[in-house]
Amino acid sequence: MTDRIWLQSYPPGVPAEIDPSVYRSLVELMEESFRKYADRVAYSFMGKDITYAQVDSLSQALAAYFQSLGLVKGDRVAIMMPNVPQYPVAVAAILRAGLIVVNVNPLYTPRELEHQLKDSGAKAIVIIENFAHTLEQCIGHTEVKHVVLCAFGDMLGLVKGAIVNYVIRNRRKMVPPFNLPQAVRFNDAIARGTRAPFKAPSIGPDDVAVLQYTGGTTGVSKGAALLHRNIIANVLQSEAWNQPVMDKIPKGEQPTTVCALPLYHIFAFTVGMMLTMRTGGKLVLIPNPRDIPAVLQELSKHKVHSFPAVNTLFNALANHPDFNKVDWSHLKVSLGGGTAVQSAVARLWLEKTGCPICEGYGLSETSPSACCNPVTSTEFTGTIGVPLPSTDIKLLDDEGHEVPPGQPGEIAIRGPQVMAGYWQRPDETAKVMTADGYFRTGDIGVMDERGYFRIVDRKKDMILVSGFNVYPNEIEETVAECPGVLECAAVGIPDEKSGEAVKLVIVKKDPALTEAAVRAFCRDNLTGYKQPKIIEFRTELPKTPVGKILRRELRDKR
Repeated sequence: MTDRIWLQSYPPGVPAEIDPSVYRSLVELMEESFRKYADRVAYSFMGKDITYAQVDSLSQALAAYFQSLGLVKGDRVAIMMPNVPQYPVAVAAILRAGLIVVNVNPLYTPRELEHQLKDSGAKAIVIIENFAHTLEQCIGHTEVKHVVLCAFGDMLGLVKGAIVNYVIRNRRKMVPPFNLPQAVRFNDAIARGTRAPFKAPSIGPDDVAVLQYTGGTTGVSKGAALLHRNIIANVLQSEAWNQPVMDKIPKGEQPTTVCALPLYHIFAFTVGMMLTMRTGGKLVLIPNPRDIPAVLQELSKHKVHSFPAVNTLFNALANHPDFNKVDWSHLKVSLGGGTAVQSAVARLWLEKTGCPICEGYGLSETSPSACCNPVTSTEFTGTIGVPLPSTDIKLLDDEGHEVPPGQPGEIAIRGPQVMAGYWQRPDETAKVMTADGYFRTGDIGVMDERGYFRIVDRKKDMILVSGFNVYPNEIEETVAECPGVLECAAVGIPDEKSGEAVKLVIVKKDPALTEAAVRAFCRDNLTGYKQPKIIEFRTELPKTPVGKILRRELRDKR
């Protein structure tokens, strides 16, 4: 272990270590909250509040239903939904029945869904009807025998629920026709489970809780096997990290977190849903974060204390004319993750909310949080911060040797939040785990004398121009400062002279922005070999549903 020089940068009161053994399982954590906070609002969705007590009874009924189907401890159940309250109910039910959650991106194509269902061996799926047509096209090639079918209005009450479902199905035509004769409606499954016996299985810290599939940007999508203790550890690490500012919430005021990131993504799953559950907070579920006016309208109804988001969402919100309709004065922590936060966006956010964006870093394989800037920071650092409590990080060269301070190396992480391995892929696990238990991330970083880490880039995203390393993040960070640029992405393209050259794709904030202006700005701010050879303007950048820019697609569509 390194000498952990980053501990000197911890805010007062944040411990160097946490104890994940305080709970044997996530079920213990959830059931404690169901008891302690029974009357509190757990989830707020489309104007409807759902209490901890309701989540308790609904999830136990659904757990009994799963058991009545013959599902046994260790079986996998997929969830394919946006941020609707059935999601956390399903998660609690699956875990209480001793089953394993398989988080699925609802925007998957039939081919992608089939791969994940087959790879995980899922026997059941909880899916919203809007995407049932995708499942219909591939279910016959999988082991899935049981389908629980949800609709947006299921938990909104009879009248409002019926109206919402009618509008979504008939007015907005958001539910393509499908045929899944074996499907059971969510509320019917709850009713059946209420009449069925529930037998709580014995669940321990080393049981698998979640299969979290990595985005597949490095090849085939693999399931990171996250144990109960991995996610418990990350919840406790995140709670300890946020404590210095969350302690400032006035007594008697319920901590409120915005969940605009999708729950199938591990960032929202752990830092949104599970951390809020542990602290007895209220989670505001945002089903469609791309509808910025609707997001702002929803947030105007709440006192928001915590807001985990990605750079693209912070940027879109802060640039929207309705931004000031939300009272941001209660905001204690704005957590940026998933992808690099740009300093231009961070500056605008701080100017408009008074709450700086604390950039963090993590991966599906680390449940996800590994590093974060102190929540007491008053300015944006442009780094990913320091390792969280009980987390050790070192930087390795290609041979696996630790590099000296100030030198770039591959970030390798060890801590209680690091996955058990990739689901049924010991060969892939061996490629990323070192003999002494560090997970090799594939990200290149540098550590400064205070223990702060800075991402230089992913190994594979590096552009090699005439033997010089060019890192896309640096170019994007710089060009984002150019007046008139809303967002941008840099990729490498083949070049006869230099091997590779930089291509820059820009979305304009100011329609009058010209290529000449961008080139002049780049000449002033980037050394010769880093300057883009090709500049292209687009109306939008290709992104994952979480908001990460898909550089691969920009490379492929030259």
